[in-house]
Amino acid sequence: MTETSKSAAGRVVVVTGANGAAGRAVVERLAADGATVVAAGRSVRQWDSPRIVPAAADLLDADTTRAFADGVLAEHGRVDGLIHLVGGWRGAPSFPGTDLADWAFLHDQVVRTLQHTTLAFHDALSAAPSGRFAMVSQPAAQHPDAGSAAYGAAKAAAETWTLAMAASFAKTAQADGTANTEAAPKTSAAKVAGTGGAATILVVNALVTEPKPGLTHVDDLAATVAGLWDRPASDLNGNRIELF
Repeated sequence: MTETSKSAAGRVVVVTGANGAAGRAVVERLAADGATVVAAGRSVRQWDSPRIVPAAADLLDADTTRAFADGVLAEHGRVDGLIHLVGGWRGAPSFPGTDLADWAFLHDQVVRTLQHTTLAFHDALSAAPSGRFAMVSQPAAQHPDAGSAAYGAAKAAAETWTLAMAASFAKTAQADGTANTEAAPKTSAAKVAGTGGAATILVVNALVTEPKPGLTHVDDLAATVAGLWDRPASDLNGNRIELF
């Protein structure tokens, strides 16, 4: 997906983990496509585009994250997307060699940050005409090897949390579809399929900045993210999309 995404234009999208290589690629692609991007990191980074709004937020603190979300809504009036790119990796030489300190780190970085951001932005995404949430996972979430117990468990927890969010969006779409059926039966099905909230899991083996077979370039991730608004919610919500 290399062409500019027309439907990303005019959106308000929050990108967490914006200061990393993947975050920078996603932020810059969305801004180039015409979105207003709130680029959140641990510290404020300066960007070249006027469409990029830098922000700093401690996503390990639930109250701070909620205040951050409230501030975005107050400033921009809505949120059309949340792209969660906060994470980390820890491996072990063997299963019995797993260091539970790695689990504590991954639980914070992979799971808790996702929990706090999704809870804070859920209602805004659900209220948006085409709200989109995406997180990045890895095959270890479903097929861990002996040395990836902590990492795989953290990604599996993050995926399960995302699927619960998807179920919430589906429930809202179903309720809206029922209401719309009574008022306009010929258009309600298309409305539910094409719009509404969608929570999606993007699966990569690893993200790279130089092309490598079997691995996902950060620019390809960015193109996929920019194209989320080109696809109906029914194709995205609760689905795992492999990018390798």
